[in-house]
Amino acid sequence: MITLTHDDSSGRKASADVTEGPYVAMGDSYTSGPRIPGQSATPVGCARSDHNYPTLIAHTLGVKAADFRDVSCSGATIADLSAPQATSNGTNREQLAALSKSTRLVTLGIGGNDAGFSDVITSCVKAGIFYRATGSGKYIPGDAPCEGQYVRGGVDKVEQQLKETGNRLADVLAEVKRRAPLARVYVVGYPAVVPPSGTGCLREMSLAPGDVTFLHHVQHQLNSMLRDQAHAAGGTYVDTYTSSIGRDACSPRSTRWIEPLVPATLAAPVHPNERGERGMADAVLSAVNPRG
Repeated sequence: MITLTHDDSSGRKASADVTEGPYVAMGDSYTSGPRIPGQSATPVGCARSDHNYPTLIAHTLGVKAADFRDVSCSGATIADLSAPQATSNGTNREQLAALSKSTRLVTLGIGGNDAGFSDVITSCVKAGIFYRATGSGKYIPGDAPCEGQYVRGGVDKVEQQLKETGNRLADVLAEVKRRAPLARVYVVGYPAVVPPSGTGCLREMSLAPGDVTFLHHVQHQLNSMLRDQAHAAGGTYVDTYTSSIGRDACSPRSTRWIEPLVPATLAAPVHPNERGERGMADAVLSAVNPRG
């Protein structure tokens, strides 16, 4: 056992007890860090940054290069963990193949694409643009044109998709345990994309006021599903949401972790910037050692 220290985002020192051995990071674009310099992924289409949260974690914990495998890939779904993923530039090997009986630490950030979270955001942006173009300029807090596309007659399409995603994640977590029985597994949640409510997202995200609340609710459902599946599998859920409150895509450029539709820094739209990846890394490191 080795003990290391790191500075979290508040500048405080925190220690981490780490079992020596390989670290494998798996996940989608919130893990890989598209457009954040420097991009060094193989394949290139995975858009993997050397300043994403897995790399920052490995560096802080002093994991040797030979013991660190970051196989995250932009656009990944749960199915891509157990099968090759075709990208716009190359094919990523099945992510689970990076695991072995010697693996001691696993982080997994996945599920958003399966649950259709990015599709919901896209739909809500389109609805917001139309709402803005055809409205009188007065934005009523309860107006939620996008929510009506997903919740009708008491049926919540997002909730149904999340249930299916949870079942797939449960199977994958069981496979992770089978392939890496000695590893500590951390399921990493998603940081805040929008605030809980309000009209402040009109400029940055083109969202109708009520759809800000709707998207916040969808993300809460997504993170709750990830937490429940992590706990059911005997793993640990990493809450990146709480520390990102007030740092969403609608927040000021100087503080936000998530870039808006038109990024002001090198990062993909509606994805973590380098500050966000650092914040996510700090959340994982704090979960690794809750005494810190």
